[in-house]
Formats: sequence, C-alpha cells, structure tokens
Amino acid sequence: MTTPPRRDPARGGGRLLRDVARDTRGSLALLVCVMVCRVVVALAVPALLSSAVNAVLEGDGGGLHGPALGWGAAVACAALCDAVMGPLGASGTSRATRRLRGRTVRHLLELQPRAPLTAGEAVTQITQAAPQAGALPAAAAQSAVALAGSLAGFAALWVIDWRTAAAFTLGVPLSVLIARRFVGRAAEAQSAYLGAQSDLATRLLGALAGARTIRASGTLTSETARVLVPLADVSAAGHAMWRLQKSTVWQFGLLLSLTEALALAVAGLGVAGGRLSPGQLLAVAGYVKLAIGALQQVDALLALAQARAGGDRIAATLAHPLPAAGPVTGATGPGGVLLKGITVRSAAGDPVLESADLELPAGRSMALVGRTGAGKSLLAGLLGRLSDPDAGQILLDGVDVRDLTLDTLRNAVTYAFERPALIGTTVHDAIAYGRPGASRPTVERAARAARADAFVRRLPAGYDTPLDHAPLSGGERQRLGLARALARPALVYVLDDATSGLDTVTEAEVSEAVTGALSGRTRLVVAHRVTTAARCDAVAWLDGGRIRAVGPHRELWRHADYRAVFAAHDDPAAEREVPCPSPV
Repeated sequence: MTTPPRRDPARGGGRLLRDVARDTRGSLALLVCVMVCRVVVALAVPALLSSAVNAVLEGDGGGLHGPALGWGAAVACAALCDAVMGPLGASGTSRATRRLRGRTVRHLLELQPRAPLTAGEAVTQITQAAPQAGALPAAAAQSAVALAGSLAGFAALWVIDWRTAAAFTLGVPLSVLIARRFVGRAAEAQSAYLGAQSDLATRLLGALAGARTIRASGTLTSETARVLVPLADVSAAGHAMWRLQKSTVWQFGLLLSLTEALALAVAGLGVAGGRLSPGQLLAVAGYVKLAIGALQQVDALLALAQARAGGDRIAATLAHPLPAAGPVTGATGPGGVLLKGITVRSAAGDPVLESADLELPAGRSMALVGRTGAGKSLLAGLLGRLSDPDAGQILLDGVDVRDLTLDTLRNAVTYAFERPALIGTTVHDAIAYGRPGASRPTVERAARAARADAFVRRLPAGYDTPLDHAPLSGGERQRLGLARALARPALVYVLDDATSGLDTVTEAEVSEAVTGALSGRTRLVVAHRVTTAARCDAVAWLDGGRIRAVGPHRELWRHADYRAVFAAHDDPAAEREVPCPSPV
C-alpha cells in the first residue's frame, strides 16, 4: 500500500494541542480571567502590607484603616479564586480529553483496516495520551498566567529598588535553562513510558483473545511471563521520570533559595543604609516570592511535558491521511464491477497483486479462488475501499469507487466476513447494524435467509437477547454476520468466506438460501470450498499475485493445479468433481 506521508511529530503535536486549546476556549477564557484576578490580588497584597507597616511605624493609625480593609478584601478574593479555579480547570480538561478521544477514535475507525497502530497502542492513546494532552489548556493557562504574574512582580522589584531587581536577575537565566531541559527530558521519558505501556497492552489483548488456547495448552505461566516482559521498560521509564523530578527539584530549590536570599540581602542592606523603608523591605519580600513563583512550578512543567508527549503520539496517528472520498452520490446502477490493472504492494514493496484485470457483470456471481496468501480477501476488500490499490482502477457501473462519497459506497457495497464482529446490545441490533431503524420483519427476513432464524428464536429472549448472554457457536456467529449483510439493500454483496465455519450440509442450505435471496444481485465470493465455487456463475483463479484464469468452475476443474487449490484447504469434496448448477 502507499506509505502515508510522515510529519514531524513535535510540529504535529503542537498544532494538535493548539486545536485542543481552541476547542475549549470558552472555559479556558473564564479560567484565565479567574487566574488573572488571583494574580492581581497577589500583586496587591505586598503593597498593602507595605503601606500598613509604614503606617504603624510612623504612628499613623488613620492610615492603617485603608490597607487593613484592602488586605482583608484581597484575602477573601484570593480564597474565592482558589475555590473556583479547581472546578474550572477540571471542567476544561475533561472537555478537551473528550474531544481528543472522540477525534482519535473516529480517525482510527475511519483508517481501519489501514490503521498503523497495534491494538495496545490505540488503547494507550485513548486511555493515557488523550487525558495527558487534554490537560494542556489548563496547564498552559496556569503557566502563562503565573509567568505574567512573575513578570509583574519582577517589574515591581525594579520600581521599588533596581539593585534588588538586578540581584534577582542573576538567577533567572540558569532557572530558565533548567526548566527547558526538564520539559524536554520529561517529554522523552513520558514517551518511553507510553511506548512500554502500549507494548504491554498489545501483549495482554492478544493473550486475552487466545485465553482458551493458553489454558488448553497449559502455558499460563510462560504466557504470563511473556505478557509482563514490558514491565521492565515501564519501570525503567517511571524511575527515569522520578530521577528527573528529584534532580530538578533540588536544583530549582537550591538555585531559587540562593536567588531569593541574595535579593533579600541586597534589600536588607538598603534598609540598613536608609535607601528602603521597613515596609518596602516587606514589599520586596512579597514580590520576590511572586517573581520566583513561575520557576517553582515543577508540577506544571511536568504536566506540560506529559501533554507534549501525549499530543505528539496522537498527532502521529492523526497524521495518517484518511481515504479521500469523491463527490459522486446516489449510485443507482445495476452493480457491474470492473477492475483494471490492479496492483497492490506490501510494505516492503513486493507485489501482492499485480496488473489484475477482472470483470463481474451486474447480477452475476463470481468466486475468488486461490491458495492461502493469493490475495483473495485483499482483492475483495478493494471494491469497498477497505484498502486502496497502488495502481489501477475499480469501477462500479463505470464510476471509479474513489469518486463516490463514502456513504454512497457503503450503501452500494456490503460485506459478510469469515469472522464477523457482532456489534450492538441485542441480537436484533447485531443484524440491523449499519442500517439504523431496520424493522423487526426486515431483520427476521435476513435471518431466515442466512438460516439463523431458528437458533435465534431458541435464545432466552429471541431477537431481544443481549449479545453477551447469547451462547453462540462460531458457525452461528457467522450466520448472524451473513444476516447483517443480507439486511442491507446493496448493489454488490462481497461474501468473504462467509460460510466457512458451517458444516457441509448447513453450508449448502445457507448457500442455496443466499443465492435465492440475492437473485439478480452482484456477488463476489471468496471461496475455499469446491461447493461454494461451483455455485457461482464464474470463478477467478488467483495464483502468485495474478489472475491466472477466469471461467466456469467446470472448465477450470480440468486443471490439476486448480484442483490442488482445494486439496490444500483439506476440502473432502476436492476428491471428486462437483456438478456446477445452472446460474441463477
């Protein structure tokens, strides 16, 4: 397949995080207003205390009344702001996380089966990376407002005493350097942590899917050990993050303490020399504390680093382009299919299908036959754009499927798979999936055609039985998947080995019923059984990435290599010639 263009993750992550902030700008603006109010209060408090102290020292009792009232109001306002900031930040974070999760899930579902992620990576992005990236608006607002407050406090120092401000400035460049290095290294450590978590989740999901095999094989101990191998990497990444935080905290603590001590020493000398009043010294102490505040927020810096790591990871996923849809709507033709010069290459560049030409007239059925790996399912998936060819065209009634809107294509081409995933709450929902509002008679009619109605009615609540309480065999699930396809009125039905899980007798009954139900409809059937191929009007024989021959099953049966295809699938019917019924 065509390799999608890759983007610089950092740049893509930055754009994504800006989008997140834009999506939550309403609550973010309110949060910023409250934070600014809190900073204004913090800026006013040192000045008020300075005025009060100077009034006391000067013996001006009347001058103490105003600063005292102002200080009380400031304390009350600060308490109110602190009470409001928490809920506002949590609300914005949850909204941003919800948007990120929705966007990522939608993108992954639209990419399938092109999605470049393992199942574990997808789970990690939804459960961990998205919340971390979603915390960015609140964390960035907090850092920005804190920085603005620190700059205001720094400016106040210059107004009160330039010597104190100059002494304070000596520690700023090194503090900024430490903060910048911390964010970069923390983002790397967090990315490694998410990668290890992804590997662990992938292994666990695979093990859970094969739990019966593991139990039957008696390999629980070894499989548990295999699943937990990434724990060493998770631990290493976590310890790296803790070591980084520990080293940064003491570096910040030492540097900022020295900076604060130097600034206060200079201010104290100013008081001793008569340059500053005791009240101004108190104001300097308050503004120094405020100016240092932006550099003390290790937790905020860590949140920014985590948001960057999570955003970069999600951005790399969103960078994979979705299949572009065309403008043509409302396909209403008879369902003729034409494949011209179809070439598909593997990720390594080797041809999987090469220069394949195939014509399926409207209303006819064609079987795709070939050994395992011949490209049958891949070729069948091209028609509904489950993947796109590297070269060539797929035409539906003369229109390139890439020119159709995706909704039009989904309504025109429907699939039944070998291992269908049943989605929905009840059995009815599973059959009606993809056709919202399908009536019960429509669902029952499709189930009868797939020979599923009888066993569905034996379930505890019939069609209303919850799927997680419906004991279904593999063959029964397959028939429900087939019923789901039959419930949708389409131009072309692609049956990708959709009856392979049935015994020979049931498969014959289902095939005959489906043939009757789809009489006059175009069908493309991936076939592993002789009987399935024999029921189709024609057979396309795939061999070595090419279409070796197209013709009726009876004619192709004369070739020993063709007969050997079915023998390779251990089909007992391959031992004898199966009569080909008249086309329906």
